[in-house]
Amino acid sequence: MVESKELELDLAPEYYRPFLKIARSVFDDTVYDVVCSALCVAVDQLKGMTRHDGTPFVTHAINTAIIVIQEVGLGRNSTVSTLLHDVVRLGLMDAEQIGDRFGKQCVGILQGLCNISEVDPKVATDQADNFRELIVSYSTDPRVILIKLADRLEVMRKLDIFPQEKRIKKSWESLNLYAQIAHKLGLYNIKSELEDIALKYLEPKDYEYISRRLTETAAEREEFIRAFVKPIEEKMQHFGIKYHLKSRTKSIYSIWRKMKRMHIGFDEVYDLFAIRIIIDCPREQEKAQCWGIYSIVTDFYTPNPERMRDWLSIPKSNGYESLHTTVVTDTGRWVEIQIRSERMDEIAEHGVAAHWRYKGVSGGAMGTEEWFAKLREIMETTQHQEIAQKFDAKLSSGEIFVFTPNGDLRKLNEGATVLDFAFDIHSNLGASCIGGKVNHRNVSFREVLRNGDIVEILTSKTQKPKADWLNFVTTSKARNKIKAYMREEQAKAASLGREELERKIKNWKLSITMDDAVVTLCKYYKLKTGTELYGQIAQQKIILPDIKEILTRYLNGTLDEDHTLKEPVAFKVSSDSSDALVIDESLSNIEYKLAKCCNPIFGDEIFGFTTINNGITIHRQDCPNAIRLKERYPYRVLPARWQQNAAKGAFVATIRIQADDTTGLVNKIAEVINRDLKVNIRSMNLSSSGGMLSGLINIEVTGTQLVDAVIYSLMRIKGIQRVFRVNK
Repeated sequence: MVESKELELDLAPEYYRPFLKIARSVFDDTVYDVVCSALCVAVDQLKGMTRHDGTPFVTHAINTAIIVIQEVGLGRNSTVSTLLHDVVRLGLMDAEQIGDRFGKQCVGILQGLCNISEVDPKVATDQADNFRELIVSYSTDPRVILIKLADRLEVMRKLDIFPQEKRIKKSWESLNLYAQIAHKLGLYNIKSELEDIALKYLEPKDYEYISRRLTETAAEREEFIRAFVKPIEEKMQHFGIKYHLKSRTKSIYSIWRKMKRMHIGFDEVYDLFAIRIIIDCPREQEKAQCWGIYSIVTDFYTPNPERMRDWLSIPKSNGYESLHTTVVTDTGRWVEIQIRSERMDEIAEHGVAAHWRYKGVSGGAMGTEEWFAKLREIMETTQHQEIAQKFDAKLSSGEIFVFTPNGDLRKLNEGATVLDFAFDIHSNLGASCIGGKVNHRNVSFREVLRNGDIVEILTSKTQKPKADWLNFVTTSKARNKIKAYMREEQAKAASLGREELERKIKNWKLSITMDDAVVTLCKYYKLKTGTELYGQIAQQKIILPDIKEILTRYLNGTLDEDHTLKEPVAFKVSSDSSDALVIDESLSNIEYKLAKCCNPIFGDEIFGFTTINNGITIHRQDCPNAIRLKERYPYRVLPARWQQNAAKGAFVATIRIQADDTTGLVNKIAEVINRDLKVNIRSMNLSSSGGMLSGLINIEVTGTQLVDAVIYSLMRIKGIQRVFRVNK
């Protein structure tokens, strides 16, 4: 039968003979014939297609099937489905056709595999902590998960044939997604191999260094292990214990991760290897003999009680059983010891599948409901955070990988924000960014991104870059673009400021040239260039009435040597203390008004500022202009406070709302403010964009306490994300 099947294959024998040899050793004649038939169908349907290196495309399915049989331990239906997955995925045959020929169980497996394939792997990482649910939801048959892991392992082993961009992307996915699923299922060999290959491409220099050092120190390790185990072996042989030893070198990724986490060098990683003592005994004697060997080990070496792990009494959820301890030699060298039986070692090597083989699941099909139920239970009981924490793996280069909604991979600095991402996509996108969606969640453009995030940018035509954006971008591209825009805006402002100054000097009919006026004003305000002066005029940081007074006094020869304006006449104020202006409804002998820039209300910390022509303005202590006013005109600043026992008047406060755009939300907002809190709404301006509702509401209040009550009540409405008071 073998020879006839081989003759039918239009494929070089070296591509399929290793697979047939493995299948022959595992399956009985009936199952073997079915597997050979599936192989013939795959070769025929995929004829003429090639991989990136020119080899037949069907070799991916064949190599994956070898992993499915040999390393994962699955059987007939899984092997057939693996061989024919690409045939169905590419639409060459449908799953029902395969089911009619090879059995209905293959239909569910193939549909699950195709469902996962239809979800672009680049997009599947949009919610790293929910990736487990995504896989389970598409896997009607739990074997789909195991086949998908085998598929990814085969791809990683052939990663050299892919373009560089795909190597990086697939490496990141394997490290942060698939390796974690393999770990949860107890497929530790697959997990370690995925991690090591991924590291090879993500951190090639570190990988090469650790690999070289492991090779250089191999002989010394082997000599140490021989000396270390000698007294243990002699005593086990004395007691007639059947055993064999394995020494396992720590994976390159595990060494690298420990070096980075603990900030140590290669030579400081003390547990570079573990020694595994595997006993051959009846199952009912396993625990007793494992503990007996632990006693032998500790007769010669001192154990670290904090490094004791007893998975004999309570195995892991994936069936893993072993006794781990770490001991120290007389020379101070630490060694990890793993003690287990042959059965336990098989489970440790092959995960859940091996566990249920020992439960009596025989034959190629591996079809018991008990096995399925256990596998699904393991996946579904994984805690969100348990996997999500593993997605924070940070590369030594300080970089993160994030994705566009279309699945394009973007590499940014660690600590990069949504705004950095926007500028990385396009300068115009960054300049008009008003926020974003990270993993479908509305966020501010200040949101710091993490590995695996999928990011969508929200924009507005009215948005413009601001100087404070420089405080929360980390990439040089974003900083340079913002600075370039600010320089352009400063140039525009300077042009407007100069025009305004020229026009005013002309209107004031002052007999001074423009150049002399600029020199005088720059000297007075201690500015280095006229451009700075023009910009501050355009931004109203320097006000025109002050300029007129300065130039008039300069022409009259009365401008003081220290260039300070004459202090205005102090207003007489009513006060019940010697150093504070008291603000209440009855303060009729002072001309004052509330500043529009910060809109103070009763209860705010305030101060007074004496203007040239408009009396006293009352500002909040946290007013955006407070620092400038206090630094530049300290002699015009007056302490002020509210009259505590005065009747509270009506003030207008402005609050900003950001919320999900859901039906009826605006009505709920109005009801809470107007009906529940009895607060008058002066105006409401809310707009919707990208599924997000935002805008301003002006309310009439008696003081800050009522504003706080409004904010608290609104935040309790479902869908409201942020509510805060704004200056204006």
